[in-house]
Amino acid sequence: MTVQAQSPVPREQLEQMFANITKQTKWDMSRPMLWGYFFTNKSRPPLEAAAKELSAQGYKVVNIYLSDKDKPNAPDLWWLHVERVEAHSVESLHSRNTELAAFAKRSRLGAYDGMDVGPVAAVNK
Repeated sequence: MTVQAQSPVPREQLEQMFANITKQTKWDMSRPMLWGYFFTNKSRPPLEAAAKELSAQGYKVVNIYLSDKDKPNAPDLWWLHVERVEAHSVESLHSRNTELAAFAKRSRLGAYDGMDVGPVAAVNK
């Protein structure tokens, strides 16, 4: 079964992100970078199952954690953070985001929330 999903980050926003990184940093975005990807859910167990599946696909599981609450009676929101070293263009990152959004939908998670990026050297610091 194919699950249709859209990237939570529009292509135009990715284009702007790449332009800003080029302008504001010395990062070579054509080289492998450390990409973090984030998922949310109202309970932890589905994120644990997703973490196992993503780990088998080559992602490093960083953490599963409960978000801080602004109001004590607010519903719980759990986060899964995974990362992988890979090189992306705007197009390939848009495809990855769409793929991970479909994974979240197929896995019945609350959402795929997007990504962040940093230099690979940051891992060793």
